[in-house]
Amino acid sequence: MLNPGVYLTPSERKELSTKSNFKGWLEVLHTWGWIAFAFALVGFFPNILTIIIALFIIGGKQLGCAIIMHDAGHYAIFKEKSSNDFVGKWLASYPILNDVMKYRPYHLQHHLTTGSSEDPDISLTKGYPASMKSMLRKFARDLFGATGIKAQIGMLSMHLGYLKYSLSREIQKLNQSERTWGAFFKVTWQNLHGPILSNLMLFGILWAFGQPYLYLLWIGALLTTFNFCLRVRSMAEHAMVDDMTDLYRNTRTTKANWLERMLFAPHHVNYHAEHHLMMGVPSYNLPKMHQLLIERGFYDKGLLETGYWNIVKQAMSLKK
Repeated sequence: MLNPGVYLTPSERKELSTKSNFKGWLEVLHTWGWIAFAFALVGFFPNILTIIIALFIIGGKQLGCAIIMHDAGHYAIFKEKSSNDFVGKWLASYPILNDVMKYRPYHLQHHLTTGSSEDPDISLTKGYPASMKSMLRKFARDLFGATGIKAQIGMLSMHLGYLKYSLSREIQKLNQSERTWGAFFKVTWQNLHGPILSNLMLFGILWAFGQPYLYLLWIGALLTTFNFCLRVRSMAEHAMVDDMTDLYRNTRTTKANWLERMLFAPHHVNYHAEHHLMMGVPSYNLPKMHQLLIERGFYDKGLLETGYWNIVKQAMSLKK
C-alpha cells in the first residue's frame, strides 16, 4: 500500500480521518431525501417520463446506499462503530438486499490485494475496453433487467448458503453434503430477516401514504438502473488502467459534474485514489484530501480522469 505520509502531514491525516456524526447523517439523509423525492415525483405526476426519471434517480441512490454500506464497512461515517453498523445495515445494505457485515471482511481483501490475482474484485476490471457493440449490449442488459435478475439470483443463493459471499463474477459453491435442514433455516433467517424487514418497512411507508404501488419503482430500479450506475462506477475505479501492479496507476479518481454525482459518484466515491491511499477517511473529507494531493503532486503519478463520459468512451474503445 502507498504511504500517505509522503503527501500529508500527521496533523492533516488526523484531521482528514476525523468523523462527524452531523456530517454523516447529512450524507445518509441526502440519499434518502432524493429517494423520497423520486417516489413523490411519480406519486404526484404519474406518467412515463416521471417514471423513467424516478428509476434513474432511485438507481443512482441505490448506488448511494451501496456507497454508504461501503463507508460503514470501513467505519468511516460516524464516530461510533455501532452507528456505522446500524446505518450500514438498515439504511444502506438491507434495503438493496445486501449485508454490510458480510461485505466488510470481503472488501478489506480488495484493499489489501488491489490489482493482484488475489483481489476479490479483479474480475470486475476485466473485459474493458470492448467494442461499441459489446458495450451497448452490456448497458442494454443492465437497463432491461438481465444483469439485475442474475445478480439477485446470485445474492439470494448467497443468503441461502449455497454460494460464498462475493460481489465479483467469481462463483464459489459451498459444500451442502452435511448440511441439515436446521442449519439451512438458521442461515436463511440470519441472512434474510434484515433485507425482508427493511423492504417491508419501505413498502409500509409507501402504503401509509396511500401509494403502495410505488414500491415497484424500488424493485424496478434495483433490477435495472442500479446495475447501469454500478457498472460505470466500477469501470471508473479500476478498469482500463495502465498497470494493475502499479499502486499509483491501478486506481483512478474521476471528476464528476452534478449529473454524474447523481448517477455514478454519490458520497464522493469518485475520489477513489484518495480512498485507497487512506481508506478510513470519511467521504465528506475526501474533496479536501483531493485538493491537498493535487497541490502536493500526487497526480504527477496517479490517475485522474476529467469525467465519466471519458470513462465510457474509453470502455467503448473511443478516443477521449
